[in-house]
Amino acid sequence: MHRRHLLAALPGAFAAASVIRPAFGATQLSFATPYPETNFMGQNNKLFAEGVTAASNGALNVRRFPNATLLPMGQIKRGVQTGQVQIGEILLNAYGNDDPFFELDGIPRLAGNWEDLRRLIDLARPYVEARLQKQGMTLLYQVPWPPTGFFTNVELPSIGALNGMRLRTYSALSNRFAALVGATPALVQIPEVPQAFATNVISAMITSAAAAADMQVWDFAKVFTPVDFSFTGDAIFMNRRALDALPKAEQEVIREQATLAEKRGWEMAKEAAVMQSAVLAKNGVKVSKPSEELMSGLGEIRDKLIGEWLERAGPDGRALMTAYRA
Repeated sequence: MHRRHLLAALPGAFAAASVIRPAFGATQLSFATPYPETNFMGQNNKLFAEGVTAASNGALNVRRFPNATLLPMGQIKRGVQTGQVQIGEILLNAYGNDDPFFELDGIPRLAGNWEDLRRLIDLARPYVEARLQKQGMTLLYQVPWPPTGFFTNVELPSIGALNGMRLRTYSALSNRFAALVGATPALVQIPEVPQAFATNVISAMITSAAAAADMQVWDFAKVFTPVDFSFTGDAIFMNRRALDALPKAEQEVIREQATLAEKRGWEMAKEAAVMQSAVLAKNGVKVSKPSEELMSGLGEIRDKLIGEWLERAGPDGRALMTAYRA
């Protein structure tokens, strides 16, 4: 007899009892991720899953479903909430419509370096954890992507150069950014980006060098302007009832491995930031140093977006921003 998890056919029952524990055998935990295992995010998740199995002496088996093979990117969060899967990974910034705290790391130039980012994420974590708990999930770990920049086929001497371009967007905040710079937003998922460039659906995008290398960006975009736009990060979380249903010792294993995965993932992100920029240059992508005028324009938009975010985030947002600026 083997332990099984229920599937989407019975979402209500699954949410009530997300883990079935039979007499013997490993407890199966499904882990849905939207990215391939070839990048550092996927490799870190693989090490997390293997660490859980090893540290639990085989009592837990985390089965990974990378590259959206189990659920499309936009359905992973809901899948974990309903208990369709036990563990999931999302780009947290894409869920700003759920709560403004989810999009905090997407505000351009709010965190300008790794140290500021660490402080921002640590300050925001209690708020993010509380909000995920209310939605039936427990945050396991957060890992940032390397700093993002603009991928285009022309130079960007100023922020005004984006006016009229078709900009790939992935969140409410990125849509708002597009509106502020006069670009036309186009919601395009990562797997669709090459075709979108080829068919002129988009002419610019904001992403990290690591993500761009994954999609072989040199086939369709020739200029990378690294403005450290943001350090958007992924959140890896677990269905709260599924976690609570496990024995305390197994819960502790998951939490300990999650702590290790977060620390390891941050170091891997820093390494990827250096390595992947070199990969882009090697494959013919011009890495263009941003002008002072471009950075100044980004700063003005940052200040406007921070003001709008504070209005949406209310007292909690003001408390966080005061602490961050202190």
